[in-house]
Amino acid sequence: MLRGRIVVAAVAAGAFAAAGQAMAAEQDQSDSQQDDSTPLASSQEAAASLGTATEENTGTKGSDGASAGVGGAAPSPEVLPVARTANTDDEVRKIAKSQRVERAREAAIREARQPDYVAPAEGTFTSGFGGRWGTTHYGIDIANSKGTKISSVAEGTVLEAGPASGFGLWVRVQHTDGTITVYGHVHSVTVQEGEKVEAGDQIATMGNRGFSTGTHLHFEVWNQGGKKINPLPWLNARGVNVT
Repeated sequence: MLRGRIVVAAVAAGAFAAAGQAMAAEQDQSDSQQDDSTPLASSQEAAASLGTATEENTGTKGSDGASAGVGGAAPSPEVLPVARTANTDDEVRKIAKSQRVERAREAAIREARQPDYVAPAEGTFTSGFGGRWGTTHYGIDIANSKGTKISSVAEGTVLEAGPASGFGLWVRVQHTDGTITVYGHVHSVTVQEGEKVEAGDQIATMGNRGFSTGTHLHFEVWNQGGKKINPLPWLNARGVNVT
């Protein structure tokens, strides 16, 4: 009787052990199938599932608000190109040079347009060079209203500008070739002794001062030797006609 119970118990123990081995084999097969069909999650995903982060994607914000990876170099800031600043001194010199060139050009144009000789005044020719009233008239007379412009007939330097016997007031201009021109009976003088003048520059206004019988300009020409010559042919030879 006891022997029978021992046999039954041994059989039961063997069956239980066999069942346990079978269950373990099935579990191993199930795990193997799961490994074959489903890849292991990455460390990042595993960490995310656990609510943690790896060092590679954990960011630390700097003082400027940018994130920098722990254990890695911070991203370099973007460098923007800077426009070159023009040299102000060079620009000023260029402008000044341009202005000088323009002024020189304008002066050259004015000089080119400037006539070499002009009439001493506008008006009516009233008396010529030569004998008159028993004396010699050493110039020509041009009549017009008081204050009419009197011009230097050519480029030169003012020798005298002021009172003169018989003329009341006069102006004398010496030109580059040594010739001297005389402007008498003027009402007012508008230049000074030593002043440089060009052809056409105003030097006086027409008047009736001195020994004069009416408002006019008395105009004379003295050659290089100081001799008074007839102004008409001298002017005509230089392209100026006053008659």
